[in-house]
Amino acid sequence: MEKPTYKDLLDAGVHFGHLKKKWNPKMAPYIFKEIKGIHIIDLNRTLENMERAANAMRNIAKSGRKIMFVATKKQARDIVMTAAKSVDMPFVTERWLGGMMTNFATIRRSVKKMQNIERMLNDASLTSITKRSASLCRANTKNWKSNWVVLPI
Repeated sequence: MEKPTYKDLLDAGVHFGHLKKKWNPKMAPYIFKEIKGIHIIDLNRTLENMERAANAMRNIAKSGRKIMFVATKKQARDIVMTAAKSVDMPFVTERWLGGMMTNFATIRRSVKKMQNIERMLNDASLTSITKRSASLCRANTKNWKSNWVVLPI
């Protein structure tokens, strides 16, 4: 993948920040200036930090660890989903559930459980359990699909 240039960032509107009244003081080193109550982000610092982040991701991927792709904004969902699928990494594009990073083992168990339920629904092996349990499994699967879009972890 090619590195973004200063002009690419400018064209994408990366330089537009938050309103001045909603800013975080820790962002002060990254703000270029303020125009009409909106902070303009320093694109030189952005390029430097993007390069640092890319190197960190490269090192994580080389070591064989997983990288979670997250995009809950409508504009980025399809792009991030395509990128995550192309490198076979987990991704979240719908709703970020609390504890996804701190309780990752629990999330992984939930994903595997839902995959087992989906497999049971597809091969019709739900006949061995009661109607109520089968109905609960279908309802849980529907709820799961409405809140999550994740690759197998």
